[in-house]
Amino acid sequence: MSRHVIDKTPRENSGARLRSFLAIARESGQHPAIRALSQRPAERAAPGRRVKEFLRIERGHTA
Repeated sequence: MSRHVIDKTPRENSGARLRSFLAIARESGQHPAIRALSQRPAERAAPGRRVKEFLRIERGHTA
């Protein structure tokens, strides 16, 4: 008696498919360091604050 069409022997799990999927995921995604840098809060002074400080120094108020 011959085998049925859907009767297949189990494939060896060599991990080649997993490596392929991981390579695709790595190429399409961002590096974790880039993601961490882009998500950290911006530590910037209020807009115009630098101009205000330069004007204060220009007027002679250094304290």
